[in-house]
Amino acid sequence: MKRRVFNWNAERAAACAKRLLRGVLGLAGCLFLVHGALGQQSALNSPSLVNMEYPQPAGAVKPLELKDFPKWITVDMQTRAREENQSSDKYVSGNDAVYVLTRVWGGLEVRPTRWLTGYMQFVDAHALGLPLYYVAANQRDAFDDRQAFLEFHQKSFAVIAGRQELRYGGERLVGISNWTNTSRTWDGFLGRIGDKNRLDVFSTSVVAIHAGSLDKHGAGLTFHGAVGTITTWIPRTVVQPFVYIRALPWVESLQKTYGSETEVTPGAEVSARILGGFYFDALGALQRGSYSSDSIRSAAGYVKAGYGAQTIDWKPRLAGEYDYASGNPHTDLQRIGTFDQLYPSNHNAFGLTDLFGFENIKEERLNLDLAPAKRIAMLFQQEWLRVSTVHDSVYGGSASATVKAPAAGFLSDDIGREFDASGQYALAGSVTMNIGAGHFLPGSLMRENAHGAPLTLAYFGLTYRFKVNAAE
Repeated sequence: MKRRVFNWNAERAAACAKRLLRGVLGLAGCLFLVHGALGQQSALNSPSLVNMEYPQPAGAVKPLELKDFPKWITVDMQTRAREENQSSDKYVSGNDAVYVLTRVWGGLEVRPTRWLTGYMQFVDAHALGLPLYYVAANQRDAFDDRQAFLEFHQKSFAVIAGRQELRYGGERLVGISNWTNTSRTWDGFLGRIGDKNRLDVFSTSVVAIHAGSLDKHGAGLTFHGAVGTITTWIPRTVVQPFVYIRALPWVESLQKTYGSETEVTPGAEVSARILGGFYFDALGALQRGSYSSDSIRSAAGYVKAGYGAQTIDWKPRLAGEYDYASGNPHTDLQRIGTFDQLYPSNHNAFGLTDLFGFENIKEERLNLDLAPAKRIAMLFQQEWLRVSTVHDSVYGGSASATVKAPAAGFLSDDIGREFDASGQYALAGSVTMNIGAGHFLPGSLMRENAHGAPLTLAYFGLTYRFKVNAAE
């Protein structure tokens, strides 16, 4: 890891631009030598809602049809390589990091009967150019089993048993965190009834990533839920009520006593497209339960609303967003008020730099996205971030405390602000290019607590997908 200390100025910008250009040229050449994957779930456990906020024109899957190939088998492969260049890593000014994240997903689907489907998928993920000391837990997973399940289905009823994905709504509470190099899956059981209107009921345990050994979940099934999806009751509207239950056998309370946790998260998400180009997406959730000898009382939600001008060139869409997740005010020593973000896909929820999680946070955001051509999408964002209460910590995307609150609380609630610009181009039909940059400027809270170094993240990525089927 090369360390240099100098201010963000023209010299710094030129140096980063040169490194990014070298990485772009090198990455284009090495894409076919390294392995990676696009953010795509298996065909069996598809998301119930389309993310409406940002256009994502991902490239199509390249079909490869072979003669004499079994009709009851499909092979899929997804490769992804993304160079990232970030300054001030770990909030250390001048601590630059330039690396390439590579990932491959390879899947095999078999359909021996009309009522049974099996799917297996492997993952191989690496962080090239980063010393192991700096490699995060979500960046590396040497050849391992990512999914392995059986689906038994009959008309509008299905049961999925094994290692699988869970993706609901905008994935702000339950998602696979695809932007990360390792992604997320669960071991357990899921029952589904219905089609356009459906109900999912599951009992699972999240899979823990072990870079040098087989991935596995903890003892027992600890994450349960019921999710309804209603798409036909209200025109152009999707309503998704849910209840999630997290049950852990051994936790430590604020009073340092040990016991079990039972946390219940009921709520709903509503997404709609309104005539005239208006749209919105809103989520609200409460949390109640017990954490050893402590009680749980927390809440979170967001609302996003915008307007898209489909008849104007580049189809501009302007949107506003407000996010809230409660923190712990410590007014009751036996009450936990910090919202538990569960298992979200946090990428770009609070800026492209991905520094913060959905806990003890408030965000105001303005979005402008453009579509200059059919296969091109551009997004510009401005975010303002604050803590919900100055008596609780600032939390990162992994839900760990990034900046712990002093006993008397922070002197300010201002985390900072960020500006982001990103784009996506679906080229050659089955190859997708992503490019973007985000700059986070710390606020007074961060500066007063040894986290005042501005951070810039730039990335460039290429993704290729294909599948093999029998020729018709």
